[in-house]
Amino acid sequence: MTSSQILQNLNPAQNDAVIHRGGPMLVVAGAGSGKTRVLTHRIAHLIEQDNVNPFQILAITFTNKAAQEMKDRVAALVGPVAENMWVSTFHSACVRMLRRDAEQLGYPRAFSIYDQADAVRLTGYVIRDLGLDTKKFVARSIHAQISNLKNELVESQSALDNAASIFERKIAEIYSEYQRRLRVAGAMDFDDLLTVTVELFRNHSNTLAHYQERFQHVLVDEYQDTNPAQNEIVLKLGDRHRNVFVVGDSDQSVYAFRGADIRNILDFEKAFPDTGIVVLDQNYRSTQTILDAANSVIANNYGRKPKDLWTDKSAGDKIVLYR
Repeated sequence: MTSSQILQNLNPAQNDAVIHRGGPMLVVAGAGSGKTRVLTHRIAHLIEQDNVNPFQILAITFTNKAAQEMKDRVAALVGPVAENMWVSTFHSACVRMLRRDAEQLGYPRAFSIYDQADAVRLTGYVIRDLGLDTKKFVARSIHAQISNLKNELVESQSALDNAASIFERKIAEIYSEYQRRLRVAGAMDFDDLLTVTVELFRNHSNTLAHYQERFQHVLVDEYQDTNPAQNEIVLKLGDRHRNVFVVGDSDQSVYAFRGADIRNILDFEKAFPDTGIVVLDQNYRSTQTILDAANSVIANNYGRKPKDLWTDKSAGDKIVLYR
């Protein structure tokens, strides 16, 4: 596919993002601005015009459905070579790496993965065996707190050392025993897939170097929804070649309750001071009346990357408030 075909029907901002010559790039993508098109055409441009081996591309998104859609769209542009890329969720990518290298941390290569139900059940067993009040220490709630600690890269001993109350101390004790039992079982929960990968990269430089060389281009969708563990994985993988291409929108950060940290996108330029920035502010989904209202409301939020969405559609109907 020619460059003109890849760039066909892109607006100027989308075009600038797709043809970026390399190095770190932050694409601030407003709602309905065509960010998936930018990501897929960026990958196609890397393969077809920059002669990047698809084997050296890692593209990350947050759902299996989105990952499959991205791979299908890239395949439609570049053909079967798209199969050589890694296009996956964070957790799926980490599983593939850990199946190869978790033995370096004492895990069996065929480690088990506890799903949410398994993890909550194990938490309940720990609470029971520690003789704690199961009405005060509800397994699902306690596991959610353990999950938050893991996503913030807080280990059980650190949680214990920094406990500010008896209740927090008990949570740390549950966390410690929960983690011990996972290790004895040769298992990880979903959060461990991230945190153990971080541990692997921190403590085994040769393994990190292997993946840094393998993935010379790292692209991440919905970057505003990354948690500290996911952010560290991205930064470590991209530290050698620095071809880190992230797409996100601080105005659409809605997963703080799941550990997402908006500072990851707001501080991306601190990690990579030479970051190129492209703002996708043309909206293809809404009328200008709706966009004006949205711009007016979100302008009151100072913790954001500024942009004003616009469209070439008509103004549309007035907004009606029903009481």
